[in-house]
Amino acid sequence: MVTPPAVETGVSLKPYNSFGLPAVAQALVRIRSDADVRRVVDDPVLGRAPKFVLGGGSNIVLTRDMPQTVLKVEVPGRRLVEARPDAFIVEVGAGENWHDVVTWTLEQGWPGLENLALIPGTVGAAPVQNIGAYGLELQDRFESLDAVDLRTGLGFTLGAQRCEFGYRDSVFKRSLAGRAVITRVRLRLPRPWRPLLGYLDLARRQAEAGIAEPDARRIADWVVAIRRQKLPDPALIGNAGSFFKNPMVTPEQCRDIIGRDPEIVHYPLPDGQVKLAAGWMIDACGWKGKAVGQAAVYEKQALVLVNRGGAIGSEVMTLARAIQESVYGRFGIRLEPEPVVL
Repeated sequence: MVTPPAVETGVSLKPYNSFGLPAVAQALVRIRSDADVRRVVDDPVLGRAPKFVLGGGSNIVLTRDMPQTVLKVEVPGRRLVEARPDAFIVEVGAGENWHDVVTWTLEQGWPGLENLALIPGTVGAAPVQNIGAYGLELQDRFESLDAVDLRTGLGFTLGAQRCEFGYRDSVFKRSLAGRAVITRVRLRLPRPWRPLLGYLDLARRQAEAGIAEPDARRIADWVVAIRRQKLPDPALIGNAGSFFKNPMVTPEQCRDIIGRDPEIVHYPLPDGQVKLAAGWMIDACGWKGKAVGQAAVYEKQALVLVNRGGAIGSEVMTLARAIQESVYGRFGIRLEPEPVVL
């Protein structure tokens, strides 16, 4: 006899999204194993119902109650799979907190994730978003992942190539969007370890500290300090981190914008494109500290939208659209939201 999934009804999602926006899930199932996903798929009612996969809720904007069945991913587990001459291979449950895993790997003497310290969310969400910060992206440390198909209940494994990683992008945002639940992620931590200190903020910290060869723990401490200086703690001020992606433009487009705004912050990329600093553009348009209702642009970092206490999703999106129009009017660039809007 197949055990039916445990379904919770009328669940408030306010504690489960870092913006702290109000919404209710009509049905919620906690996923702690591959078998839990299969129970949902095999259930005569839930199997056919629309589903939404929820991790740490740090990259979503809830604008309404959720009619879909919410699958709350809580798969635990951390282990060293293999210590190869070229890398440590670590496997982590998709429900584990990302920053806690970064800290754990450093404590075990397996460096490599330090530049990604303090990024909010769960491990399962990391490959979906291809999270990145301070010169490193998840794809640079990714080995493979396990997932379960939400139509068939069959498990499958994907390597980096089949994940189709891009800038804050992956196959899970495109052809596999809403069609699978990631349950485990394997990370490749390189041996020998080499520090990544090319990012301006990190180079500044290194110069201030006067340390020629910082270890991974020190770099992680620097990253945490930088992030805390720029980004509000979601436990104190609701937010979803960086709200807009940094736009990519051609060198010609960049030269055109520099002609009008010589001070625009920009970063040439190895592929020939140029990344523009969305936060600088928003600040240049005078949005820092401005609000719509209880949704506001963070006073210390214009790239972050915050909940001042009682914001609702529609206020956040009204503010976001106004910023998009303002930036487009001045720079001719259409900013793209980073969080998923529901």
